[in-house]
Amino acid sequence: QVRLLESGGGLVQAGGSLRLSCVASGITFSIYTMAWFRQAPGKQRELVASFDTDDATYYIKSVKGRFTISRDNTKSMVSLQMNNLKPEDTAVYYCAARNDLALFTQYDYWGQGTQVTVSS
Repeated sequence: QVRLLESGGGLVQAGGSLRLSCVASGITFSIYTMAWFRQAPGKQRELVASFDTDDATYYIKSVKGRFTISRDNTKSMVSLQMNNLKPEDTAVYYCAARNDLALFTQYDYWGQGTQVTVSS
C-alpha cells in the first residue's frame, strides 16, 4: 500500500518560516523524483520544487532563494524548508512522487495536502 504522509502545515506571519515533511511508504523511494506542488484559491496547481534521483533540484522563480527542498533516502522523506514566507505563498501544498524508471513517467502518487497560510 502506497502512502505519502505530510506534516508541518500551519499559520505563520509574513517573514516567518515553516518546514513541511513528507514520508513515503510502499515504494522504492530512491528511484522516485519527489516534488512539492501547491494550489492557491482561484489558481491552477503549480510545481513549487522538485528533487530528482540524480540530485538535481528545481524551484519556481517566486520561491528561489527562500525555499529549500531536501530528501533523506534512508528515511524515505522529502522536506521543504520555507523561509521568509509571503502572503502569496498561501496555498494547499501537496507532496508527489514520480517513478523515474517508468516508460511513461508521471507523478503517480500524491499526499493528502497540507494548508499553509501566511498572514500579513
